[in-house]
Order: sequence, then structure tokens, then C-alpha cells
Amino acid sequence: MFWDKAAKLYDIFEKNYNGDVNRRLVKEVADLLSKEDHVLECACGTGMITKGMAPKCKDIVATDFSDGMLKEATKKCSKFSNVNVKKANIMNIEYADGTFDKVVAGNVIHLLDKPYDAINELLRCCKSGGQVIIPTYVNNENTGKASIFIRLLETFGANFKKQFSFESYKEFFRAGGFEDVNYILVEGKMPCAIAIIEKRY
Repeated sequence: MFWDKAAKLYDIFEKNYNGDVNRRLVKEVADLLSKEDHVLECACGTGMITKGMAPKCKDIVATDFSDGMLKEATKKCSKFSNVNVKKANIMNIEYADGTFDKVVAGNVIHLLDKPYDAINELLRCCKSGGQVIIPTYVNNENTGKASIFIRLLETFGANFKKQFSFESYKEFFRAGGFEDVNYILVEGKMPCAIAIIEKRY
């Protein structure tokens, strides 16, 4: 699997290429949590966001479909007793309706054949009154071009189904019929748009 092989490369991107954006992204997501929150994270990757969320919530189930990513996430989060790292499929989450206070899925929506189905699955697992938090890297508004890192991943076999600008990211949620969505844009070399869906039902 491509993402198994890319796990080590992804850490270089997280720390060096886009480090400033990622630090601010992690803080923005972590600041949405409270100490009593039970959190589900889908597509946790190497654990970048997991590591930032762990001190801010009660517990986290951090999942990914890639064994390579899970291996790196397990190492990163080994000091946190409230993090459970496990393999899972975002399209078919094994937990019951309304299990989690917050559900996070970072940088995965643009990789999926059926992204709206995935978002509905995330919402299903979220409690009424909770939030589904979906950070996604977007193209720079000034150039409209994908970042060098995205182009590099595509060269090595990554398959991006969609690429977003900040405006087209917002339109993506509107077109899917998702209401009560707020947005945060973390600007920088490779910007990240965070969509926060409030679950009212």
C-alpha cells in the first residue's frame, strides 16, 4: 500500500516542509476539545494531530487503514495512556451511533471515492451536540496550484480524488447538504482548511 511506504516521508513533510502550518493546525483542533471528551480520530496517519489532542481530552481512539501509518502513530503516542491506536475503515466505523463527543478526520476526504458517505459515517458516530472536525490541506489561493509535496506524492503513487481551494472546500460541504458548518483557515506554505460540523440532531 502506498501510504504504508509513505509513512516515513510524511513525517518529514509534517515537521520540515509544512511545520508552521501543522503546529497551528494541531493547536486549532486541540482547542476545540474539552477534558471530558471521548474522541474518535479517523485517518490518524502518523499521529500528528493525535499527539496534540491527547492532553486536551479524556480519551482518543485513533484509527487508520494503513499499517505503516499506525506503526508511526503508536510510537508517537506511546507516552499517552488515554490513546488507543487501532486499524479501521473510515467508510465502515464499528462504533454505535452517538458514541463520541468529537470525531476528527484529518487530510483524508480528498482521497475518498465517496467522501459524502464518509462524512455521514463520521456524523453517525458523533453525539448530538458534538462536533465533526475535518481538516484538509488546500491549494494556495494566490497561485491556485497544488503544493510541491502533493505533486511529489502523486508522482510516487498517491491518488487524490479531489483538490480544494478554501472556497471550493466550503462549496463542497454546501453541495453535500451539510449545514451548521464553521471554518478555520490556517494559512502558510501549504494551507489547511478546518471544517467544523455541529451535530444538532
